[in-house]
Amino acid sequence: MNARELLRAMFDAAVAAAQPDKCIKRHLPIPPRGRTIVIGAGKASAAMAKAFEEAWTGPLEGLVVTRYGYGVPCQRIKIVEAAHPVPDAAGVQAAHDILKMVQGLTADDLVVALISGGGSSLLSLPAAGITAEDKRAVNKALLASGAPIQEMNAVRKHLSAIKGGRLAAAAFPARVETLVISDVPGDDLSAVASGPTVPDPTTFADALAIIAKYNMHLPASVMAHLKAGMDETPKPGDARLAKARAHLIASPQASLEAAAAVASTYGVTPLILGDSLEGEARELGIMMAGMALQARRFAQPAKPPCVLISGGEGTVTIRGKGVGGRNVEFLLSLATKLHGAAGISAIACDTDGVDGGAEVAGAIVTPDTLQQARAMGLDLAAMLANNDAHTFFAAMGDQVITGPTRTNVNDFRAILIT
Repeated sequence: MNARELLRAMFDAAVAAAQPDKCIKRHLPIPPRGRTIVIGAGKASAAMAKAFEEAWTGPLEGLVVTRYGYGVPCQRIKIVEAAHPVPDAAGVQAAHDILKMVQGLTADDLVVALISGGGSSLLSLPAAGITAEDKRAVNKALLASGAPIQEMNAVRKHLSAIKGGRLAAAAFPARVETLVISDVPGDDLSAVASGPTVPDPTTFADALAIIAKYNMHLPASVMAHLKAGMDETPKPGDARLAKARAHLIASPQASLEAAAAVASTYGVTPLILGDSLEGEARELGIMMAGMALQARRFAQPAKPPCVLISGGEGTVTIRGKGVGGRNVEFLLSLATKLHGAAGISAIACDTDGVDGGAEVAGAIVTPDTLQQARAMGLDLAAMLANNDAHTFFAAMGDQVITGPTRTNVNDFRAILIT
């Protein structure tokens, strides 16, 4: 198996480990005396709904919202597709219908919430006085800011009628069991999809501080709502969330371990550097290029053949006008710093199959990347400065295209040193 094939096999194993049909059955809640209502949001939510429906022996009904192209047919749970990462009318209507569905329940009823990454944009229900257009403007500003996902979601929670624990509060006194596929560093369940069924530790003041930190210019109605600070999100200890519990069913770490097992099978020593590496994607590329070169030259921290594996979520502060996501920006920075060093190849992909705004999971770099790019007249430094990494890898023929994976455990990066 050559370097490209091994790297792709590792990524495929990481994605497979987070498939809902492998995770749901181990986490089925105790059946209720009353109704079972299944709701959900995220890129994995439709696949989660199908897996739950097939495993659940009693009656149920429900509605989940997922990204366009990520739907799967269910018999008893309605699947709605909507826009991501910028919300559209379909997402707003789905959020409205989900909120209505959990209201008026009794203590004998059960709400099962199927939550995964992407749910923040898909479960979009603006707070009073804020329009859907206002929310779209906020999302665009957040995505361009370079803020990490926890900070973005702290803002989103305080502009929503459903996020930050509000959905669970609306379901009270019903029991709420949330099954989560995590895509956030540290597996903070209050941050996955902005935690619609989980207590929110952040405040209006936090949201305002984040907006100021990144010098974001948001609509006047948004700023007025945040400054008024009315109707704070439910906090830990809120009585309305006393019967709400959340369970992590798939995580970045488990997927990294699955990829590591593949490497070991082929005699390559795996080193998992962490499941929650954050920071500017291009800076991560520079740092990890240095680690790879150290392994190649001095057999530290491991003797080749070895592979450096990591997860997490880099950020991209948009400065240029190109087409690029955080994984391909990481790789372009990595390739620039490696200068075509022999024996080093890498893959970086988003496990949901979409890196940034492109329907591309990520890409692969090899020792020949720099030389081939120069022969094609591609300027790595200029394209990196223009945030145009997807254009670069498309020209090189090195994109990784999976289509919808119907799961989401954040980014996967592997650097193979032989």
